[in-house]
Amino acid sequence: MRALSGLWRWRHNPLRRPTDLAEARLALTALLLTVLAAPLLGALVGSAAQESLQRSAREQSLTRDQVTATVLRRLERGPLEADPETATRDTRTRVLAGWTGPDGSAHRGTVLAQLESAEPGDRFRVWTDPHGRLVTRPLDSATATTHAVLAGFGAALLTAGLVEAGRRLVLWRMVSLRYARLDRAWEQAGPDWGRTGTGS
Repeated sequence: MRALSGLWRWRHNPLRRPTDLAEARLALTALLLTVLAAPLLGALVGSAAQESLQRSAREQSLTRDQVTATVLRRLERGPLEADPETATRDTRTRVLAGWTGPDGSAHRGTVLAQLESAEPGDRFRVWTDPHGRLVTRPLDSATATTHAVLAGFGAALLTAGLVEAGRRLVLWRMVSLRYARLDRAWEQAGPDWGRTGTGS
């Protein structure tokens, strides 16, 4: 709003310099880019992210299966795992487990089971690929949408920040040029400017 009032105020002012009008136009351009371009770019990025993430979620739901694993034995905490005295309570337990993949292949491996006290024979669910290898849980549609919204919002904020940084950089350059012109004008006026009878 300041840009609009500043531009209007300087339009017919007899004291305005060309740089004043240029600064007001710069502010107006930056305002329009922030208000129009940043949300548009954010919407485009969010839409592209939404399409890509939803496609990925669909692919993961088709290629990942949940199978039942059986605890073979409980494993001790490794040296790099969090100290149970200082960490928040974690209901996952590190176990050696066995499971059968969707293709019928047998597998064994170290797994973090969602069991408070895992005993041999206990069962829990794990996600695998079609060959029975452990994978992470597939991305769900709601999480994909949340990530897409955050990506769009981040892109809009980044655009607005870049526009403001560009405006400040151009304004700094304009002010520097104005001061350089003012210094040259003072040099041309001479060191005895203002004295009565000088140069006559």
